[in-house]
Amino acid sequence: MYFCFVNVHKIRYKDTSFFSKLVENYTEKSIDESMYNRYPSLSSFSEQIKEKSKQCIDRDLLVSVLKKQNKSINLSEESLMNIEFLSDNNTFTITTGHQLCLFTGPLYFIYKIISTINLAERLKKEFCQYNFVPIFWMASEDHDFTEVNHIHLYGKKFIWESNERGIVGNFKTKKILRIIDEIDSFLGSDRVKKSLVKLLKRCYSKDTLSEATRDFVNELFGEYGLVIMDSNDKYLKQKLIPIMKEDIIHQSLAPVIKKNSDINSKLYKNQAFVRNINFFKISEGKRERVLESVSENEIDNNPEKFSPNVLIRPLYQELILPNLCYVGGGAEISYWMQLKSVFHQQDIVFPILLLRNSVMWIEEKDYKKINNLGFDIENIFLSTPSLEKMYVQRQSEINLLKEKLSLENLYRSIDKRTHDQGLKSLIKSDFVKNLKSLEKIEKKLIRSEKQKHENSLNQIRKIKRKLFPNNQLQERIDNLIAFYNTYGEKFIKTLKEELDPLDSNFLILSPLKDKK
Repeated sequence: MYFCFVNVHKIRYKDTSFFSKLVENYTEKSIDESMYNRYPSLSSFSEQIKEKSKQCIDRDLLVSVLKKQNKSINLSEESLMNIEFLSDNNTFTITTGHQLCLFTGPLYFIYKIISTINLAERLKKEFCQYNFVPIFWMASEDHDFTEVNHIHLYGKKFIWESNERGIVGNFKTKKILRIIDEIDSFLGSDRVKKSLVKLLKRCYSKDTLSEATRDFVNELFGEYGLVIMDSNDKYLKQKLIPIMKEDIIHQSLAPVIKKNSDINSKLYKNQAFVRNINFFKISEGKRERVLESVSENEIDNNPEKFSPNVLIRPLYQELILPNLCYVGGGAEISYWMQLKSVFHQQDIVFPILLLRNSVMWIEEKDYKKINNLGFDIENIFLSTPSLEKMYVQRQSEINLLKEKLSLENLYRSIDKRTHDQGLKSLIKSDFVKNLKSLEKIEKKLIRSEKQKHENSLNQIRKIKRKLFPNNQLQERIDNLIAFYNTYGEKFIKTLKEELDPLDSNFLILSPLKDKK
């Protein structure tokens, strides 16, 4: 068996209380249709294919660049074939992307890629006359080093220190090897850990962070045909020159994006700030906003020196890829929705936007503890005080709900005996006063009862801290290494088996180690 047996639970995003209003509404199909092109369902892709087929894509350039970028890594037959497929007009891409986080960073990095791979495979089954290639777009031009230079592992934070500046993809990896040695010592010794450390050392011995990330992601997902691309390419950026000129010289894109963003902001919080110029300029050790005038000749001759920000990158991506769908997190879905109008202005097809799968992985022992404490697995999203209160009230008769109802009925009966508004006001005031007294007594009873169940309450707190580190979702903090260290390749293979990219529910998985 190549994957773990798991208990599977699903919960609506809105019932987790961890996601934005936009995500909640989008997954419930209750968002204004003007904010997106087509909703992510199998039936939508047929029309998306027809529309994207009309857009001119330089497939020869794309294939040439991908071959050049990936020539130094050990590509699987599936990935090699997928690159070749991109020459054909019947081949389309499903794309996700991310910053070059150290050792893939938080777990959702992994979930994005698996969602993308699984969607490509699902579409191939549904539309067998076409090919669908999963793409990982490396955000190598990002310059926010502090967002990518660390991982959290079993509650400990490992930080990669560097004095380099500029785009992170060019950072040298020499000091990362020290971090791997620290992790090696921290984890202890076993066969799975040794193989993982060996893999990390091999991949991160590459010269730059871009090269190392490409190699590591390929090792994890190459067998599924994933194709990894780096947008920081002179020849690809030549395709972006007209948009560079419109934004940098004429500043004609910002008004369109701002208008779109203003409309969205009436209902939802915008994720990205719109600037008059939405490009950076790259130089040795620097990536700085374009603030001074730039000539057309400079753009024509050196397009590689200009780097799109978060609002222009989607245009760049959809300009050079035969892409049908972008798979992203809630924040990404939000800023993509700020761009629909500018896509129309540029005559670029707006892709289907798919929210990546979100997952909570609960160890079997914790899963059993949650059940033994009398909770449904979905209850874990309640706050720690709420769980404690729920547990204590179930253990003893200290809930004063009956008394509160009796008090309410008593005062309602008294209120019916008079029509005098002054007396009615007095009755209401007295009811509120006595209700507060009952609630105060109830809290003291609960507090007293908690002391009798301190061991169980400590278990609740420990589980909550583990599943919600720093009071955030597990997927936003914990790193792949902790789970790979326990399950090896089975962890990714199990996720690959269980994640359905078109299922708009939060997924809870718990492995059954003892099941054969």
